[in-house]
Amino acid sequence: MSHVERSLDRKIVVIGAGASGIACATKLLEYGFQNVLVVEAEERVGGRIHTIPFGDNVIDLGAQWCHGERDNIVYELTRRQEEELLESTGPVYENYQCVRSNREVVPENVASRLKAIVGDSLVSRQLELRHCSGSLGSYLTNKFYDTLRRPENADIDAVVAREFFDNYQKFENSVEASDTLDQVSGRGYLDYWECEGDILLNWKDKGYVELLKLLMRARELKSDLGVLDQHLLLGTRALKINWNRNDGRVELQLSNGENCIADHVVVTVSLGVLKEQHWRLFEPKLPVEKQRAIDGLAFGTVNKIFVEFPVAFWPDDWTGFTLLWRAEDLDDIRGTSRAWLEDVFGFYRVSYQPRILAGWITNVNGRHMETLPEDEILAGCMYLFRRFLHWNIPEPSSFRTSTWHTNENFRGSYSYRSMETENLGTGARELSHPLTVVSTRPEREREPAEELQQSRCDKPIVLFAGEASSEHYYSTVHGAVEAGWREAKRLADFYGQSASSRVNTKSQL
Repeated sequence: MSHVERSLDRKIVVIGAGASGIACATKLLEYGFQNVLVVEAEERVGGRIHTIPFGDNVIDLGAQWCHGERDNIVYELTRRQEEELLESTGPVYENYQCVRSNREVVPENVASRLKAIVGDSLVSRQLELRHCSGSLGSYLTNKFYDTLRRPENADIDAVVAREFFDNYQKFENSVEASDTLDQVSGRGYLDYWECEGDILLNWKDKGYVELLKLLMRARELKSDLGVLDQHLLLGTRALKINWNRNDGRVELQLSNGENCIADHVVVTVSLGVLKEQHWRLFEPKLPVEKQRAIDGLAFGTVNKIFVEFPVAFWPDDWTGFTLLWRAEDLDDIRGTSRAWLEDVFGFYRVSYQPRILAGWITNVNGRHMETLPEDEILAGCMYLFRRFLHWNIPEPSSFRTSTWHTNENFRGSYSYRSMETENLGTGARELSHPLTVVSTRPEREREPAEELQQSRCDKPIVLFAGEASSEHYYSTVHGAVEAGWREAKRLADFYGQSASSRVNTKSQL
């Protein structure tokens, strides 16, 4: 057997069948590696992509939009298909009504100016945060109220402005996955690179699962799992990763009672899982630098609430509303079982679902909601609808929420850069650095003894992918996919397969 054949027969285990794990595994197969196994704790593929039947077609409980076009690999993958898979969501998250808790709709001329103030900060913050030594929260607060104090805004009611900004901070927390914006690093915020183009491209009536089908070539092969058929082990959790064996391989202890010996393991589980389990998952313990990255990078929870009605009770041109609580009205729910409702910041129309409104909630109340009985959550939502809206609200016909924090296979939604990240001086680069052992370069087999020393190198045996390991596209699916491809290429480069498989890779995409 040639060294190339031996290289391609190396056993590679990918832990996690989310976007990053699937991207990694399918790319490894494209490179020609044959002995690839994906181990997934859930009974489904997709990870934080979770498309389910609901209403007239489907909803996405997790990832929902392709964020941007230029330099976005998810967008580029869809453009290579004959069918137009993506469509603009339009101004749903711009044209919403701002409604106070006494049913008063903030006049459009006031609401549009308040939206413009926070919208303008999206541009200015890119420059000003470079010199920021504090949190994103302190920056945005100062920016908002400094702008509000300008003479041209003197006619805006200060109470309404405060209610609006309180709501906006909840919205911004959903973008970051933070509990409060004071947790988010001002400078760290700039680590994220936004792709140019439409940042809210939806998957029409098919859902984000379409991306998984593209990666697995499921439609082309007329198989649910496509190229990963026979390469996937569902409902199985990795309990222990022993990465310090004498033979330079990795031993996995699996929840199905089996032990698996691999040449390489690619860990793509969420940062939330790493935070909770790394101390007992890895044997020996991870290096200090890796632990610091896991501890320092932040991971939060954003949950969705989908409510389907028998008929749409709103006008055709209505896109949704945000909830502006008056201080005196908050007293009605604080200290009661409905206190969690304070952090539901808005309900919006859903593309291709004419009778559904989707609500959003973050932070500790979003996590608390996951522990409540479904009928209590629904009753709370109906309380909000009937308190804020003046229409006659019918009883809903269906209801569904996400539960990303209480699920031990995720423990949250996505990552962000916190003040702790900045204080510890760590980041995605440290998280993505592989665990290595000293090895001999596989492409050199019969070298003279005097050259053998030169052929020794660091062999990556445990590699790390996932959105949190993306330096500039963290929290996104395109960041997760690129991270999976990055680690597949790392292995291909180690075995000298990257260049030889380049043509094959392009043909299959």
